[in-house]
Amino acid sequence: MFTEKEVKISEVKSLLHQGYEVEVDSPDGWVGVSNFVDKGLWEEYVFASDSGKVVRCNENHLFKTAGGEWKSANDLYKLKDGASLVTNTGVEHFDISRTYEKVPIVDITVDHDNHRYYTNGVESHNTGVGKSLFMCHMAANCMNQGKNVLYITLEMAEERIAERIDANLMNVTMEDLHSLPKKMYDSKINKIIKETNGQLVIKEYPTASAHSAHFRGLIKELAIKKSFKPDIIFIDYLNICASSRFKGAANVNSYMYIKSIAEELRGLAVETNVPIMSATQTTRSGFSNSDVGLEDTSESFGLPATADLMFALISNEELDAVNQIAVKQLKNRYNDVNVNKRFVIGIDRARMRLMDLDESEQKGLSDSNQTEEVDDFDTPTFDKTEFGEGWQV
Repeated sequence: MFTEKEVKISEVKSLLHQGYEVEVDSPDGWVGVSNFVDKGLWEEYVFASDSGKVVRCNENHLFKTAGGEWKSANDLYKLKDGASLVTNTGVEHFDISRTYEKVPIVDITVDHDNHRYYTNGVESHNTGVGKSLFMCHMAANCMNQGKNVLYITLEMAEERIAERIDANLMNVTMEDLHSLPKKMYDSKINKIIKETNGQLVIKEYPTASAHSAHFRGLIKELAIKKSFKPDIIFIDYLNICASSRFKGAANVNSYMYIKSIAEELRGLAVETNVPIMSATQTTRSGFSNSDVGLEDTSESFGLPATADLMFALISNEELDAVNQIAVKQLKNRYNDVNVNKRFVIGIDRARMRLMDLDESEQKGLSDSNQTEEVDDFDTPTFDKTEFGEGWQV
């Protein structure tokens, strides 16, 4: 039974931790809130309409314009004359200001296929491509292969991560997970125990408070107290970790700071001989780009320079309509990056699962599997005559 009560967004985290189901108004009715995200300190942008609607956000917050496009707060701020945005009462004009003050920014993730919801009555959008979903699926898959998994989260509460992995392993929706009859729940748990040999440890740290030294200490502590040695480590996610070399990021630009975090995590992976998988976000231009490249990495190009394997998850309305996401390899130190460079996979957001698709779905996506003819200027030109033949008159 739901009770309608207006709460501040900062209260959502506490309510979710207490086990409450929280819903938010959206263009398609009330939808569930699955996660509270602490984004740290960002410069504040203020959107204010004539009717009194006010939204305070960071530069990456996405709004729907009167023309139907999704634009970030920073892009709209550059318009100077304000912007016409879609609200729950129709299209309204907003004046946009930038305070140049850094304030704590929080966000929510909604259980909505289109990732839409109203922020103080203004239509907003989650990036919601599926970084955490992807890592939760991979964590569950590694456990099924008998691997020990250490999942470190600095964004989402460890209970929420556990729910996602449980939903994946049990093959039930997140909604049904909370209402399973005890007999069915016990049956599914016993089946998982029989079929899954790997162990899972989830550890939550506050945003931007933990670095590689904390993770190293955690690994040693788990080995001593629980005889647990991870075979793979997931960190959700790299950009909100701290650096052990730069304390508090004092007088350090984002390029050096994020690069330092990436190098420290890579060093930890080499030291422990354990692969570490993490995530990052794209720039504003990368969010709307269907062909993401390394240059679209947010905050620091030092991150892709350090990573051994990097790929992009790409989503748009067409892919969402058929429950798919596209994957594009950006960098691969272990294989030819052009082999299976692009492919699509199925996604079941309700069950936190990814699925293989038929080869027919991949046609035309991968450069290595391309069957269509291409123009001459798209392919290298070779002299196929016999050696020395070109010298003959």
